[in-house]
Amino acid sequence: MTMKKLLLLTFMAAALTACQQQEEKATFVTVENGHFVRGGKPYYYVGTNFWYGAILGSEGQGGDRDRLCRELDEMKRMGIDNLRILVGSDGERGVKTKVEPTLQIRPGEYNDTILAGLDYLLMEMGKRQMVAVLYLNNSWEWSGGYGFYLEQAGAGKQPRPDDVGYGAFMKAMSAYADNEKAHQLFYDYVRFILGRTNRYTNVKYVDDPAIMSWQIGNEPRAFATEKLPAFEKWLAEASALIRSLDKNHLISVGSEGAWGCENSYESWERICADQNIDYCNVHLWPYNWGWAKPDSLIEHLPRAKENTKEYIDKHLAICEKLQKPLVMEEFGYPRDGFKFTLDTPTTGRDGYYQYVFSLVADNAEKGGKFAGCNFWGWGGFAQPKHEQWQVGDDYTNDPAQEAQGLNSVFASDTTTLAVIREQVDRMKKVK
Repeated sequence: MTMKKLLLLTFMAAALTACQQQEEKATFVTVENGHFVRGGKPYYYVGTNFWYGAILGSEGQGGDRDRLCRELDEMKRMGIDNLRILVGSDGERGVKTKVEPTLQIRPGEYNDTILAGLDYLLMEMGKRQMVAVLYLNNSWEWSGGYGFYLEQAGAGKQPRPDDVGYGAFMKAMSAYADNEKAHQLFYDYVRFILGRTNRYTNVKYVDDPAIMSWQIGNEPRAFATEKLPAFEKWLAEASALIRSLDKNHLISVGSEGAWGCENSYESWERICADQNIDYCNVHLWPYNWGWAKPDSLIEHLPRAKENTKEYIDKHLAICEKLQKPLVMEEFGYPRDGFKFTLDTPTTGRDGYYQYVFSLVADNAEKGGKFAGCNFWGWGGFAQPKHEQWQVGDDYTNDPAQEAQGLNSVFASDTTTLAVIREQVDRMKKVK
């Protein structure tokens, strides 16, 4: 081969690599003028919660890669392309009502099997042009989170709601907001995760378009009004750290909205106004929030809808002011009669989903800031064996502390899936 030909081939290879890099860069989800953009086009979506995806992608306890690929294929077939996923749970194993196996056993000590599962999950999602919202912390007990970091920071053994009740648990968790040592341990974890390279694709996490957003936590809360200033400070520090490590991906909080800010819309607005927060989140749980009762879920559906619209409208007004998109990334409604078996009808849930979806689509079609939603959540092909999850049972999207089947959408829930598919088709038409 002549030197001239060699130089030409080298040039062509470099040009091809540059084009590939540009193409990859174009697939990142971005925010432009207050709206999501993906691949140069507006991005409106119907997504779901799939917190157990990394565990399912592992080859250890709980892993089932065949099921994972079936689930991803089924969601993709339905047009669900945005999955909200837990990076990993924290702390000791064998604790009732907590996700296992855990990823972060002790600070700086990681279960590589789960990391491999996360790598595999992201690789498979990338193949299907799906994107992940990865949350890094949790204010609730089911994955460790706040309680784990407080214990490791020297605050002593932390209570669990199944032992002391949620009131005492939340009071204890309010100590996280201003515990600087706990924060530093969390920041070390953030640095480790964002510094990783996928073992299967050799793509650095910070360069992977299969990730849409890093999310600080699942429903982070101050848990006390007097802790709101410290809480807001922590979120600002966390988002600044993530931005310093990753210039490509969006950053979100994982907030329930004002409900997660001690009912302060002003606090939620300050949090969302931060320059490093790219878009806003809200969650909605009519049963959990007392808008619907177990014995009258269908009868209370009109009240749940009315309260939902009021809650969304207040947050949307703030998003319009901030010029940032809004995603309702958690919402659910129990099966009829508050029963958990897969053959139980979902009349109330279908009605609630349909209403929520209409709020999203109506606003998006008018050019508003309501850009997407992630229903809770995808149970897919799981076959629950026990009402209380036990090691060896299929993962549903109901965490270990909840009745299995309470809020999960399974592949057999044909009426709910039809409602979801209708919304997917509608959102695809939004320009």
